[in-house]
Amino acid sequence: MTLEICANSLASALAAQRGGAQRIELCENLNEGGTTPSYGTIKRVRELLDIKVYVLIRPRAGDFLYSDEEFAIMKEDITMCKQLGCDGVVIGLLDKEGNIDTNRTKELVHLADPMGVTFHRAFDCSNDGLKALEEVIDCGCERILTSGMRNTAIEGASLLKTLIQQAADRITIMPGSGINEVNIIELKEITHAKEYHTSAKTAVKSGMTYQNPAIANMGDAVEISNVERIRRILGLLNS
Repeated sequence: MTLEICANSLASALAAQRGGAQRIELCENLNEGGTTPSYGTIKRVRELLDIKVYVLIRPRAGDFLYSDEEFAIMKEDITMCKQLGCDGVVIGLLDKEGNIDTNRTKELVHLADPMGVTFHRAFDCSNDGLKALEEVIDCGCERILTSGMRNTAIEGASLLKTLIQQAADRITIMPGSGINEVNIIELKEITHAKEYHTSAKTAVKSGMTYQNPAIANMGDAVEISNVERIRRILGLLNS
């Protein structure tokens, strides 16, 4: 069983490695669904981690319909990840009708080579999951991160099972969204997936002794992937 940690910082990436995860998806701004992390973050994470590092390539929050300028940014970021020695990237592009943007996806997959490519939860915003599965396979991606087109993977478990059966050995279907110690066994029993994705994060209180009482929601706490939670989830997966 493979556990991928959605790491929103260097601290989360290090926790993923200490907890026994095999791979991370490195990103920023998880409260907005994740965006591409900074050059400095990617470089330092790659230097310090022995496990696989996949980087989210998403220039902004919101939908997955990108302008020519945004697409150019994505290509630059993929080139940077390749130069820094990352193992893979995580992408997702749709057209305005909710189809997989196959032309641009193929271009990014080609650019990323020899890195691996995961197609992220833009898949869950597509207009037809079974058709989208075939399109992503045709684009050359190695994996799809999906919640089964629902808010959480446990809600989308039935479709996840169908996707895994239809995919066979052509591509990996990796459930993600809302996965935790409470539901991981049920999800495993329903879907029979071999890879799972979670942040396993907890709030860590700030070490600041001074807080300006006139300023709200700044400098209070951060959410970091938790080593013990990762170990518990892995233990349940492998039980």
